[in-house]
Amino acid sequence: MLKLEIQTVRKEELVDITDRVAQAIRDVNLKKGIALIYAPHTTCGLTINENADPDVATDILLALRKAVPDNLPYAHLEGNSTAHVKASITGSSLQLMVEDGELQLGRWQGIFLAEFDGPRKRQVWLQFIQGSLL
Repeated sequence: MLKLEIQTVRKEELVDITDRVAQAIRDVNLKKGIALIYAPHTTCGLTINENADPDVATDILLALRKAVPDNLPYAHLEGNSTAHVKASITGSSLQLMVEDGELQLGRWQGIFLAEFDGPRKRQVWLQFIQGSLL
């Protein structure tokens, strides 16, 4: 297993980690298989979305803020209940195909760590499964 260290700088942000995951695939020389990507945290998540226009990330965070408002009567006393809910919505893991040593993403897609309780030092864990030669 490989571990990426990600330092977030804002309370909420989407951090593009696509290049770091792609570099890890090159480093282990994975030609064909599956990349498992996992965030071992309860107040951040992972998502795949457009990485060409930064306004998309801004819009995603805006929509999540509207969907999960701060002013509900949350029972969790740490004050970060919204971060837990948003992390549950985005999820904590991704699976991506690797072909010819490259992540198989759509033209505009990127992999993002979705921070909801920052700034924090986060980890993303990577595990690779070698595929068949077919």
